[in-house]
Amino acid sequence: MEANAAHDDDVEIEEEYVLLDLDSVPEQFDITPNAPYVLSGLDTLNPILVIDNKLKLIGHYEETIGTCIALTEEGTSSIVPEETGPSEANKSSGKSNMDPNQCPSKQVKPVACIHKILKFKLFVDTNVPDASAQP
Repeated sequence: MEANAAHDDDVEIEEEYVLLDLDSVPEQFDITPNAPYVLSGLDTLNPILVIDNKLKLIGHYEETIGTCIALTEEGTSSIVPEETGPSEANKSSGKSNMDPNQCPSKQVKPVACIHKILKFKLFVDTNVPDASAQP
């Protein structure tokens, strides 16, 4: 049993990151930021995404062009540029030499390199009879 446990530690798990693109979903669908979802069929050509048990989407994969990197601000802090000291012109006026229109920058760190984009659109079930069709 211990030999199997040691062998299991040697198994390398390959991670693959995929960007979920919901731009094709009409804006009339209000998707809340923390809505529950189920993503199934990632190993198929057309994965299914169900959001909040209401919205069903079908996806297809597209390869990225160039390098696509996911970044995070988590665990980083904002960087506020430090003043190097007042200039001679500002010493007498008491003004800061920082540009007030400059936004503070943030540090980000790379999380993953993304090679595939999973684009979703509304799923239309052709097996459901059309209610407007006349018998």
